[in-house]
Amino acid sequence: MPIFTPGRRWQPPFIPFKKDSFNRRALAKIEATVKGPLFGCRMCGNCLLQETAFICPMECPKGLRNGPCGGSTPEKCYVDETRPCIWYKIFERSFKMGREEMLLEVLPPLDWEKAGTETWGDIVDQAKKVGVKTIISGLTNREEGSVSKTLDSIFRPVRQPNWWQGDSEYHAPNTSREPASELERRLKAGEFVVAAEVAPPISIKTDKLKQNIEMIKPYVTAINFTDNPSATPRMSSLACSKLAVDMGAEPVMQVAARDRTRVGMQSEVIGASALGMRNILCITGDSMALGPCPRGQMGILDMDSVQMLWILRRLRDEAKYLDGREIKSPPQYFLGAAASPFSSNMKFQALREEKKVNAGAQFFQTNVVLDADALDEWLNEIAKRNLLDKVYIMIGLTPLKNYKTTAYMHSKVPGVFVPEKILKRMEIAKEKGNEQEEGVQITLELIEKIKTKQGVHGLHIMAVGWEEIVPRIVTEAGLINTIPQA
Repeated sequence: MPIFTPGRRWQPPFIPFKKDSFNRRALAKIEATVKGPLFGCRMCGNCLLQETAFICPMECPKGLRNGPCGGSTPEKCYVDETRPCIWYKIFERSFKMGREEMLLEVLPPLDWEKAGTETWGDIVDQAKKVGVKTIISGLTNREEGSVSKTLDSIFRPVRQPNWWQGDSEYHAPNTSREPASELERRLKAGEFVVAAEVAPPISIKTDKLKQNIEMIKPYVTAINFTDNPSATPRMSSLACSKLAVDMGAEPVMQVAARDRTRVGMQSEVIGASALGMRNILCITGDSMALGPCPRGQMGILDMDSVQMLWILRRLRDEAKYLDGREIKSPPQYFLGAAASPFSSNMKFQALREEKKVNAGAQFFQTNVVLDADALDEWLNEIAKRNLLDKVYIMIGLTPLKNYKTTAYMHSKVPGVFVPEKILKRMEIAKEKGNEQEEGVQITLELIEKIKTKQGVHGLHIMAVGWEEIVPRIVTEAGLINTIPQA
């Protein structure tokens, strides 16, 4: 067990891709000898220890470098339940040390060319560029902020290479441009919107998919298509979204980082924009640990959802690929992200949400909410971070079909909290034989409470294979008048 990182090293250290000079190899050996026992260092060559309260984020099984996934809990990592959630520990220690604002800096994905090499040499090289006299003067100067400014001049260029240049500032979208989608237009107009999820088919047959799109289209502003949830393959979100566009419906195309490289993601979004997709929802994606066997790569993801937002915002607003190439005709889209109010400490979640907004998220679709009263605490934390006027929030709801599903969500689905009173109601409904009706009434009661909350701009209904219930819920909740009729 490393001394400063509260969890064993998840995988062995990286091996360099190419042979380095003798001096660099010797320095790497020393760095590994020192940082291995202290931090569980994997020699990623892209060290972030100063920004993460001296707990190595590479101990996260997903390799997330900008914060926890939606399954974060104080008890354990859902990928490997024998370990703590490393990012929860990073947040916990950062808040105790008063360093939580450092977690807002958008950190780059791994530069894999540096994997397996040392970082100390880069720091020494940067220190030489700054100059010994300048460093000594800055560190001994009593002027407030001089020390931190001097250290930042050494460490920042190392952790923020020219191809990334991440920061902790809010990057507002261009307000002079026309809304990219109907969803964006209606949210900007102050309307309360409804989106719903349609499950992609598991085969090439699209009859049921088209029926669901046609059925739901008059009742919602946009239709979400999931991207292989639970790491289980289905028809792609891109293909489903194209079908929706052809049918006159507006899709929200989900893009999971789990299945993509940074090259493939940029390519796919450029193509999707050309085909008419105007709403992109960036998610990290469920771990392969939740998928069926044989399982795919369960280690480091090439990027996380925050990095996806950063890349796609710059692709749109700065007309630049990650590699710096300029685009004459950049794509236009409305960028969204997932939010998870009940995953862990709500202060931690609010900071995570702020980071996503700073990186480029314009709207949130939350994980399932089954406790409208407890939602106030999360919204208050969001308000404290001055986010309510920067992002549109759509609360996620799932109509409960039966007690078995409700109990499964409570115990097995990361980031979902089911109150005891809801579990009890569904258990009683099972005994009476009216589970579906009770589930609908619970959803309608939640909507009644949620739609009046300040800072909530809409709902995202996830029917999970029960799409036919959506028209009834929208109608009986009194939301049908907010939806444009075809």
